[in-house]
Amino acid sequence: MVGGIYGGSSAPDMPPRAPIPTPGNDVPLGTEDAMTLQFPVPEREPEPSRVSVQTVSGDLGPTGRPMPVLPDPKPVVQHGNARVISMCNQKGGVGKTTTTINLGAALAEFGRKVLLVDFDPQGSLSVGLGLNPHEMELTVYNLLMDPETRLDEVVVPSGVPGMDLLPSNIDLSAAEVQLVHEVAREQTLQRVLAPAIAEYDVILIDCQPSLGLLTVNALTASHGVIVPLECEYFALRGVALLKATIDKVKQRLNPNLEVDGVLGTMYDGRTLHGREVLERLVQAWGDQVFHTVIRRTVKFSDSTVAGEPITSYASGSSGAEAYRQLAKEVALRCPDV
Repeated sequence: MVGGIYGGSSAPDMPPRAPIPTPGNDVPLGTEDAMTLQFPVPEREPEPSRVSVQTVSGDLGPTGRPMPVLPDPKPVVQHGNARVISMCNQKGGVGKTTTTINLGAALAEFGRKVLLVDFDPQGSLSVGLGLNPHEMELTVYNLLMDPETRLDEVVVPSGVPGMDLLPSNIDLSAAEVQLVHEVAREQTLQRVLAPAIAEYDVILIDCQPSLGLLTVNALTASHGVIVPLECEYFALRGVALLKATIDKVKQRLNPNLEVDGVLGTMYDGRTLHGREVLERLVQAWGDQVFHTVIRRTVKFSDSTVAGEPITSYASGSSGAEAYRQLAKEVALRCPDV
């Protein structure tokens, strides 16, 4: 829908530095020399940080800010009242699925009961946990389109203690077309996930790389959004469009929606390009950028082939420790996690 709320690299050299445009002073993106322009900064109102950090380590982290001392999340006495978080970015290949799997596994290590929702017709989340999408009898598509299908009939174990999976396959691509004519089509996922709220502590939704009706459904069903962002120049340029979509969903469909954080992924601190992209990301988004940064490592690809999270495949690796740190930071920012 053109104009509505429905809407996936690396450059060899960083374009020349340019001043960060301030909200309300848009850069003329229609000019021919677009590569010399700074990425558009989304408008955002100043808000107090939800991270209450009293102690810092004294060392500067990769984001250029002092690294906080992140305590382990408090033990959960009773499961339920889940916080629903969407992993959202309309650009593909930025680490949404990897973050969904490994953040979920890290939260499960801290005693949280986690449900992962594969909301991408490509089924990458399901494949990343060792399932064959073509052998599934019931998926999230059946849950959306068939009122007789119950949530507990579709949810399957992920192989990680404390973490379950709502799988998906290519059938989900038909749902976007079929839902167009439904009443309250944007709330469909919210309705079918309602029974899971009382059973789980965290529900993580892996969105498809687009801003279509499925993504709007995920945002409408969520309390928060985490934006994984590859530390590459072209990955930055589409963030303003994503922020505009989140703002429209908040205004029209889900007033409780918040941006829980922006996560730098695939970071290589050895390159000037990576460091400058991360610096500009912090300049644009401020404290909404997580202190945790996910660095490149071959272990992520190996764990995907193995069909398990990096926290179990290579438990002592830097990637596993990064996602455990991210889980601590998410729990600190979101007290209901």
